Amino acid sequence: MWSITTSLVSGEFIVLEGADGVGKTTQTALLSWWMNARGIEHVVAREPGGTPLGEAVRELILGKMDLQIPPEPELLLILASRAAFVSEVVKPALADGKVVLADRFALSTLAYQGYGRGLPLDDVRDGLRIATGGLEPDLYILLDLPVEESLARQASSGIQPDRIEREGDGFLRLVRQGYLALGDSESGVRVLNGSGPPEAVQDKVRELLIEVFPETFGDSAL
Repeated sequence: MWSITTSLVSGEFIVLEGADGVGKTTQTALLSWWMNARGIEHVVAREPGGTPLGEAVRELILGKMDLQIPPEPELLLILASRAAFVSEVVKPALADGKVVLADRFALSTLAYQGYGRGLPLDDVRDGLRIATGGLEPDLYILLDLPVEESLARQASSGIQPDRIEREGDGFLRLVRQGYLALGDSESGVRVLNGSGPPEAVQDKVRELLIEVFPETFGDSAL
């Protein structure tokens, strides 16, 4: 299904986005395998996370089930994690000419803390500009699924939901609506249907990367 060629690396910053259960982690792992097979130097990281500070924040906001974190402190914790992620992971890797492949970035903050938590989008954007120093991904790949399907995937995985995943259907619907609104309004965002077998979704992701970054990812052969 997927043949392998070799291409040069130019140091793109690529982010997979979407609500919980859409398959970001699976698709990120498949993309990393593909890049390794093609000899493309890259760094894989997740958000929040990717640095010692980021992993500590991740455990705090996702793992502490009994901890009540109001929306504003939650946002500030995520922004602190992101600032460390940008300075310690993204910028050095890009400076070395590597591709950065991230599971979540700023779009998640707008969708979850903006649309989901109801914080003013302008305030969230101001915080993001400080945390990222204005750095933006070259491409967001936004995987979309109906909430019912994403919840069914999570249930079938057997993995216990984290603190934010436990917010319920209503919250997840707000997040999905936010993502779709951002997909319509934000430059650099491409929306892909996340339904179907992981391999079929991966084919669409790879086709998109070849289309957008032909010098890095080669010709149209998958």
